[in-house]
Amino acid sequence: MIKKFLFSTLIAICTLSTAFAQTKTKESGKELNDPDNLASQYFSQVMGVAVDATSNLKLYKFIYEWIGTPYSYGGNSKRGIDCSAFTKAIYDKVFNTTIRRNSRDIFSMVDPLSKEDLKEGDLVFFKIKSRSISHVGIYLGDNRFAHASSSRGVVISNLNEPYYSRYFYKGGRVLESFKKEFEVE
Repeated sequence: MIKKFLFSTLIAICTLSTAFAQTKTKESGKELNDPDNLASQYFSQVMGVAVDATSNLKLYKFIYEWIGTPYSYGGNSKRGIDCSAFTKAIYDKVFNTTIRRNSRDIFSMVDPLSKEDLKEGDLVFFKIKSRSISHVGIYLGDNRFAHASSSRGVVISNLNEPYYSRYFYKGGRVLESFKKEFEVE
């Protein structure tokens, strides 16, 4: 409820600032009264990611709407969701790309990346107490990623936290050949 109020307030502020602004001040090439810039600043603060890393507002809005959703193995709704369903939903709704349903199958669709090569929207894979991939999330920038945690539900975490640093396996970027293979015609 509070999240929806804050988000509604943000939208109202963005709308009002655009409607009533008479002068345009520029800061590092971006207009201060630009609603997208205001939204970027808001999501940057809420999610702990640098403003310049928040280029995909659709991604941040989608994640924001899911924050706090409980974890449910095999779940795929706001009543409960697991990590691969959350990642699949992001790719469906934000990137208009269909990916597979479990973390191991998703990994077979990516070009593996090191932690240093990750960009916003890339996937992060973990081998948590297992020899095989058992967890997936989506990279946001500044070492932060969104995922459905089995203990905390949908959250934003840091790859440098000891737990995630210990179990991090690889990053990945969905291969173009898979994007085309799974596109809906």
